[in-house]
Amino acid sequence: MNLDYSQDELLFREEVRTWLHEHKPKEPLPAAGPERLAYEKAWQGKLYEHGWAGISWPKEYGGCGFSLIKQLIWFEEAALARAPAEGSFFVALNHAGPTLIALGAQAQKETFLPLILRGETPWCQGFSEPNAGSDLAALRTTGDVDGDSIVVNGTKIWSTGAHLSDYQELLIRTERGSQRHKGLSWVIGDMRLPGVDIRPIKALDGEVHFCEVFYDNVRLPLENVVGGLHNGWNVAMTTLSFERGTATLGERMEVGRTVEQLISLARTTTDETGRPAIESGNIGERLATARAEAAALRAMTYMTISRGMRDPVPGPEGVIAAIYATELVQRVHELAIDIMGLRAIEMDAGDRWSRRYLASRLRTLAGGTAQIRRNIVGERLLGLPRGR
Repeated sequence: MNLDYSQDELLFREEVRTWLHEHKPKEPLPAAGPERLAYEKAWQGKLYEHGWAGISWPKEYGGCGFSLIKQLIWFEEAALARAPAEGSFFVALNHAGPTLIALGAQAQKETFLPLILRGETPWCQGFSEPNAGSDLAALRTTGDVDGDSIVVNGTKIWSTGAHLSDYQELLIRTERGSQRHKGLSWVIGDMRLPGVDIRPIKALDGEVHFCEVFYDNVRLPLENVVGGLHNGWNVAMTTLSFERGTATLGERMEVGRTVEQLISLARTTTDETGRPAIESGNIGERLATARAEAAALRAMTYMTISRGMRDPVPGPEGVIAAIYATELVQRVHELAIDIMGLRAIEMDAGDRWSRRYLASRLRTLAGGTAQIRRNIVGERLLGLPRGR
């Protein structure tokens, strides 16, 4: 990989920087709920209107068709500009959309991809269940084929944003008597159908991030199956490869900006003796370490981009950077709380550091626990025997 930007890429960076400066929302992002969804829909709609929607999607599907380098530039500049993240559209843009592009039928692409790009339909994920979280293959939610429909019964949990979503990437067992990875199907679930019961779960930070979803004889069109009936495990692995590959580029770039923000905060925040926090205890040393770790994450991201230029579907090696990023996010927000001191008790103080700290705790759980991800590295990359 050539780490020198071309003239075209440098000009692209200036274009992105200028556009974001002129068009990013002036109002702060609402905390949660319908107001936040409306804010994020408006932002996604503006991106679509100005030709910036689906930066990683091929042009033939309405996206920008940017190279991986230009995607990286976009996320770097968005982080520096403090532009809104994908938020409620993360699953739609980085899971569902890419999965449909890779494996969906033409009719599915024509129906759902434009809705996602225009910011009209947030999606959520329906993979985990009460007894099938990290062990996803143990899922028991069933889908019985009845004519041209699939009748779904069961329960999903930890479905982020389900209460605000129109559609769901739903993994269910469609072959009775099948075990583990066999007999599963990846289906486009309509969250507005009769029999779908969405129950929000309030998190430690006082907000609703995820939900439990119950399905009682929910009838989905058979044509909503993606990648073939009973082939859901392979489709799901494609979805997760996007999530663990380039989908989190934005978050990774945001870590570096957050560290620089903390350095500034530590210079202006004083401890009980009146000293700047950066001179108190080991805060300065920890900030230096965090800056170095953010640089290391940036290098790992470049490595991911380099691999992605050779293989359009990310491989399991993307898990390495995902582990490092999620744990770094937690360390950085722990550092923020230590810098803030007693002021961190105020949930809405400053840049809402307390809420951000509490939200960071889920990073090593969502999308597969850190332990499960380490197993993936050991088994699929290092060739170690499976754990018992």
